Amino acid sequence: MPLPTTLLRARLLAAAGLVAVAALAGCSAPQDDPRPPAKPTATHAVVPDHEAADPAHLAIPSLGVQSALMRLGLNADGTVEVPPPEKGMTAGWYTGLAKPGETGPAVIIGHNDTRYGRAVFHDLKKIAKGADIAVRDARGRTVHFTVTAKQTVSKKAFPTQKVYGATDAPVLRLVTCDGGYDAEGHPVDNLIVYAEVTR
Repeated sequence: MPLPTTLLRARLLAAAGLVAVAALAGCSAPQDDPRPPAKPTATHAVVPDHEAADPAHLAIPSLGVQSALMRLGLNADGTVEVPPPEKGMTAGWYTGLAKPGETGPAVIIGHNDTRYGRAVFHDLKKIAKGADIAVRDARGRTVHFTVTAKQTVSKKAFPTQKVYGATDAPVLRLVTCDGGYDAEGHPVDNLIVYAEVTR
């Protein structure tokens, strides 16, 4: 089975104080992941931004998902790290954006399947609007999010601004692979789940 990973490439171009973002999304090789936009400026949050701890655990009760969260940074070439295939049942939090509960988008990436079999987000396509997603941080504080939408997109038309763009409230995005396979055996789509902090 091919190794599906999340591919979300975004470039930052700053000119006259404006940031332009271009992206490509898909699931091919571990080196082909996103260069996200800058972390949005905090205005308000359920967890004050200066008090937020790193996320440690993800739970999606309706899907039976329970996963520790590893930290995902950038590779030397500016692409985002993804969980290694041998840890397919573990999701990862991208450290370049908000922590869950802070103002702005928090992004959690997980495999659908790997060469070792089904992975943590294998059933993510079954998630329903209104479903609860809980993220516990390293201090034991849990932030709950409510699913508002899900979207399957071609890796050639990934909605970078919608996923990574600044928000004035805490939001969560879950990203995995979806769809059929190209001639090289790589999934051609991404599945994105959008969630808002539960008030």
